[in-house]
Amino acid sequence: MAETLRVDAAADRVVATLDRPGVRNAIDHAMVDELHALCAELEATPRPLILTGAGGIFAAGADIAQLRERTGDDARRGINATIFDRIRHLPMPVIAAVDGFALGGGAELAYAADIRLGTPRTRFGNPEPGLGIIAAAGAAWRLPEIVGHARASELLLTARVIDADEALAWGLLSSVHDPDDLLAAAHAIADRMAANSARATILTKRALLAPRADHPAIDGELQAELFDSADKRARMTAFLERKKK
Repeated sequence: MAETLRVDAAADRVVATLDRPGVRNAIDHAMVDELHALCAELEATPRPLILTGAGGIFAAGADIAQLRERTGDDARRGINATIFDRIRHLPMPVIAAVDGFALGGGAELAYAADIRLGTPRTRFGNPEPGLGIIAAAGAAWRLPEIVGHARASELLLTARVIDADEALAWGLLSSVHDPDDLLAAAHAIADRMAANSARATILTKRALLAPRADHPAIDGELQAELFDSADKRARMTAFLERKKK
Protein backbone atom coordinates (compact mmCIF):
# COMPACT_ATOMS: atom_id res chain seq x y z
CA MET A 1 0.00 0.00 0.00
CA ALA A 2 1.35 3.42 -0.96
CA GLU A 3 2.16 5.80 1.85
CA THR A 4 -0.15 8.81 2.09
CA LEU A 5 2.06 10.81 4.44
CA ARG A 6 5.66 11.89 3.85
CA VAL A 7 7.46 12.38 7.16
CA ASP A 8 10.74 14.26 7.54
CA ALA A 9 11.90 13.90 11.13
CA ALA A 10 14.66 15.95 12.73
CA ALA A 11 15.84 16.17 16.32
CA ASP A 12 13.86 19.34 17.06
CA ARG A 13 10.85 19.10 14.69
CA VAL A 14 8.91 16.89 12.32
CA VAL A 15 7.44 17.87 8.95
CA ALA A 16 4.53 15.75 7.73
CA THR A 17 3.24 16.25 4.20
CA LEU A 18 -0.18 14.95 3.16
CA ASP A 19 0.58 13.27 -0.14
CA ARG A 20 -2.35 11.95 -2.18
CA PRO A 21 -2.07 14.33 -5.13
CA GLY A 22 -4.41 12.33 -7.34
CA VAL A 23 -7.33 13.08 -4.98
CA ARG A 24 -6.14 16.49 -3.74
CA ASN A 25 -4.75 14.97 -0.52
CA ALA A 26 -8.16 13.71 0.60
CA ILE A 27 -7.99 12.12 4.05
CA ASP A 28 -8.70 8.37 3.85
CA HIS A 29 -8.38 5.44 6.26
CA ALA A 30 -4.74 4.87 5.34
CA MET A 31 -3.84 8.49 6.06
CA VAL A 32 -5.69 8.35 9.39
CA ASP A 33 -3.68 5.25 10.32
CA GLU A 34 -0.41 6.94 9.33
CA LEU A 35 -1.32 10.05 11.32
CA HIS A 36 -1.99 7.86 14.38
CA ALA A 37 1.46 6.27 13.97
CA LEU A 38 3.02 9.73 13.72
CA CYS A 39 1.19 10.87 16.84
CA ALA A 40 2.47 7.87 18.76
CA GLU A 41 6.01 8.85 17.81
CA LEU A 42 5.49 12.48 18.83
CA GLU A 43 3.88 11.50 22.11
CA ALA A 44 6.90 9.32 22.91
CA THR A 45 9.45 11.90 21.71
CA PRO A 46 7.78 15.33 21.78
CA ARG A 47 8.74 17.76 19.00
CA PRO A 48 6.88 20.51 17.15
CA LEU A 49 4.98 19.24 14.11
CA ILE A 50 4.63 21.10 10.82
CA LEU A 51 1.68 19.80 8.78
CA THR A 52 1.44 20.67 5.09
CA GLY A 53 0.11 19.29 1.83
CA ALA A 54 1.73 18.28 -1.45
CA GLY A 55 1.02 19.87 -4.79
CA GLY A 56 -0.23 23.27 -3.65
CA ILE A 57 -3.20 21.83 -1.74
CA PHE A 58 -3.49 21.21 1.99
CA ALA A 59 -6.38 18.74 1.93
CA ALA A 60 -9.59 18.90 -0.08
CA GLY A 61 -11.47 17.02 2.64
CA ALA A 62 -12.24 13.49 3.67
CA ASP A 63 -12.27 10.85 0.95
CA ILE A 64 -15.88 11.14 -0.28
CA ALA A 65 -15.87 7.65 -1.78
CA GLN A 66 -15.11 6.21 1.66
CA LEU A 67 -17.32 8.73 3.47
CA ARG A 68 -20.34 7.76 1.36
CA GLU A 69 -20.11 4.20 2.64
CA ARG A 70 -19.75 5.06 6.32
CA THR A 71 -22.65 4.20 8.62
CA GLY A 72 -24.08 5.65 11.80
CA ASP A 73 -21.83 3.34 13.79
CA ASP A 74 -18.82 4.77 11.94
CA ALA A 75 -19.99 8.28 12.86
CA ARG A 76 -20.20 7.32 16.53
CA ARG A 77 -16.64 5.96 16.37
CA GLY A 78 -15.43 9.40 15.29
CA ILE A 79 -12.76 8.17 12.87
CA ASN A 80 -11.53 11.62 11.83
CA ALA A 81 -12.53 13.37 15.05
CA THR A 82 -10.37 10.99 17.08
CA ILE A 83 -7.19 11.55 15.08
CA PHE A 84 -7.71 15.32 14.87
CA ASP A 85 -8.19 15.45 18.65
CA ARG A 86 -5.02 13.42 19.13
CA ILE A 87 -3.14 15.89 16.93
CA ARG A 88 -4.63 18.80 18.87
CA HIS A 89 -3.36 17.34 22.14
CA LEU A 90 0.17 16.45 21.05
CA PRO A 91 2.61 17.60 23.73
CA MET A 92 4.40 20.14 21.50
CA PRO A 93 2.80 22.71 19.18
CA VAL A 94 1.41 21.89 15.75
CA ILE A 95 1.88 24.35 12.87
CA ALA A 96 -0.36 23.99 9.82
CA ALA A 97 1.22 25.40 6.65
CA VAL A 98 -1.89 25.70 4.51
CA ASP A 99 -1.48 26.26 0.78
CA GLY A 100 -4.50 26.01 -1.50
CA PHE A 101 -7.69 24.29 -0.40
CA ALA A 102 -8.41 23.19 3.18
CA LEU A 103 -11.97 21.95 2.90
CA GLY A 104 -14.17 19.71 5.02
CA GLY A 105 -11.96 17.32 6.95
CA GLY A 106 -8.93 19.17 5.62
CA ALA A 107 -10.18 22.37 7.23
CA GLU A 108 -10.90 20.51 10.47
CA LEU A 109 -7.36 19.14 10.47
CA ALA A 110 -6.06 22.71 10.12
CA TYR A 111 -8.37 23.89 12.93
CA ALA A 112 -6.72 21.29 15.19
CA ALA A 113 -3.32 22.98 14.81
CA ASP A 114 -2.05 25.57 17.29
CA ILE A 115 -0.86 27.96 14.57
CA ARG A 116 -1.96 28.25 10.94
CA LEU A 117 -0.02 29.96 8.14
CA GLY A 118 -1.33 30.45 4.62
CA THR A 119 -0.66 31.75 1.12
CA PRO A 120 -2.71 34.05 -1.13
CA ARG A 121 -4.33 30.98 -2.65
CA THR A 122 -5.41 29.45 0.69
CA ARG A 123 -9.12 28.65 0.90
CA PHE A 124 -11.06 27.38 3.93
CA GLY A 125 -14.54 25.92 3.88
CA ASN A 126 -16.83 23.27 5.33
CA PRO A 127 -19.13 22.09 2.52
CA GLU A 128 -20.52 19.20 4.58
CA PRO A 129 -24.21 20.38 4.65
CA GLY A 130 -24.19 20.32 0.85
CA LEU A 131 -23.26 16.64 1.09
CA GLY A 132 -25.99 15.88 3.59
CA ILE A 133 -23.79 15.71 6.69
CA ILE A 134 -22.30 18.05 9.31
CA ALA A 135 -18.72 19.03 10.05
CA ALA A 136 -18.39 16.60 12.95
CA ALA A 137 -14.61 16.30 13.35
CA GLY A 138 -14.00 19.45 15.36
CA ALA A 139 -15.33 22.40 13.36
CA ALA A 140 -18.42 22.92 15.51
CA TRP A 141 -16.36 23.61 18.63
CA ARG A 142 -12.84 24.48 17.46
CA LEU A 143 -13.81 27.03 14.83
CA PRO A 144 -15.86 29.17 17.29
CA GLU A 145 -12.86 29.14 19.66
CA ILE A 146 -10.65 30.48 16.85
CA VAL A 147 -12.88 33.00 15.04
CA GLY A 148 -15.85 33.51 17.37
CA HIS A 149 -19.33 32.01 17.36
CA ALA A 150 -20.92 34.40 14.84
CA ARG A 151 -18.29 33.91 12.15
CA ALA A 152 -18.13 30.16 12.72
CA SER A 153 -21.92 30.00 12.42
CA GLU A 154 -21.85 31.83 9.11
CA LEU A 155 -19.15 29.58 7.69
CA LEU A 156 -20.66 26.29 8.87
CA LEU A 157 -24.31 27.12 8.15
CA THR A 158 -23.76 28.53 4.67
CA ALA A 159 -20.96 26.15 3.62
CA ARG A 160 -19.25 29.01 1.82
CA VAL A 161 -15.51 29.15 1.19
CA ILE A 162 -13.36 32.03 2.48
CA ASP A 163 -10.09 33.22 0.96
CA ALA A 164 -6.77 33.99 2.62
CA ASP A 165 -7.53 37.68 3.19
CA GLU A 166 -10.74 36.89 5.05
CA ALA A 167 -9.11 34.06 6.99
CA LEU A 168 -6.32 36.44 8.04
CA ALA A 169 -8.80 39.13 9.07
CA TRP A 170 -10.76 36.58 11.11
CA GLY A 171 -7.62 35.31 12.87
CA LEU A 172 -7.92 31.86 11.32
CA LEU A 173 -4.50 32.47 9.73
CA SER A 174 -1.65 34.08 11.66
CA SER A 175 0.13 35.25 8.50
CA VAL A 176 0.15 34.90 4.72
CA HIS A 177 3.26 34.14 2.66
CA ASP A 178 4.24 33.51 -0.93
CA PRO A 179 3.76 29.78 -1.65
CA ASP A 180 7.51 29.35 -2.14
CA ASP A 181 8.13 30.87 1.30
CA LEU A 182 5.39 29.08 3.25
CA LEU A 183 7.43 26.17 4.57
CA ALA A 184 10.34 28.49 5.46
CA ALA A 185 7.91 30.63 7.48
CA ALA A 186 6.70 27.54 9.33
CA HIS A 187 10.30 26.53 10.04
CA ALA A 188 11.04 30.04 11.36
CA ILE A 189 8.29 29.54 13.95
CA ALA A 190 9.68 26.12 14.81
CA ASP A 191 13.12 27.73 15.18
CA ARG A 192 11.74 30.12 17.78
CA MET A 193 10.20 27.19 19.64
CA ALA A 194 13.45 25.24 19.47
CA ALA A 195 15.29 28.12 21.14
CA ASN A 196 12.94 27.99 24.12
CA SER A 197 12.70 25.46 26.92
CA ALA A 198 10.98 22.37 25.54
CA ARG A 199 9.36 21.64 28.90
CA ALA A 200 8.10 25.21 29.26
CA THR A 201 6.64 24.99 25.75
CA ILE A 202 4.88 21.72 26.57
CA LEU A 203 3.43 23.13 29.78
CA THR A 204 2.38 26.38 28.07
CA LYS A 205 0.39 24.35 25.55
CA ARG A 206 -1.08 22.30 28.39
CA ALA A 207 -2.22 25.51 30.11
CA LEU A 208 -3.71 26.83 26.88
CA LEU A 209 -5.76 23.66 26.40
CA ALA A 210 -6.94 23.42 30.01
CA PRO A 211 -10.62 24.20 30.71
CA ARG A 212 -11.31 27.70 32.02
CA ALA A 213 -12.48 26.24 35.32
CA ASP A 214 -8.98 24.79 35.92
CA HIS A 215 -7.40 28.25 35.90
CA PRO A 216 -5.62 29.76 37.77
CA ALA A 217 -4.84 26.66 39.84
CA ILE A 218 -3.32 24.70 36.96
CA ASP A 219 -1.05 27.62 36.05
CA GLY A 220 0.42 27.61 39.53
CA GLU A 221 1.02 23.86 39.45
CA LEU A 222 2.69 23.96 36.04
CA GLN A 223 4.79 26.94 37.06
CA ALA A 224 5.82 25.19 40.27
CA GLU A 225 7.35 22.37 38.24
CA LEU A 226 9.31 24.84 36.14
CA PHE A 227 10.41 26.99 39.07
CA ASP A 228 12.08 23.96 40.61
CA SER A 229 13.84 22.90 37.39
CA ALA A 230 17.54 23.11 36.64
CA ASP A 231 16.71 24.39 33.16
CA LYS A 232 14.93 27.46 34.55
CA ARG A 233 17.90 28.30 36.79
CA ALA A 234 20.40 27.82 33.96
CA ARG A 235 18.42 29.94 31.50
CA MET A 236 17.86 32.75 33.99
CA THR A 237 21.50 32.69 35.07
CA ALA A 238 22.59 32.95 31.42
CA PHE A 239 20.18 35.86 30.93
CA LEU A 240 21.60 37.71 33.91
CA GLU A 241 25.15 37.09 32.73
CA ARG A 242 24.32 38.53 29.31
CA LYS A 243 22.82 41.61 30.99
CA LYS A 244 26.15 42.27 32.73
CA LYS A 245 28.06 42.52 29.44
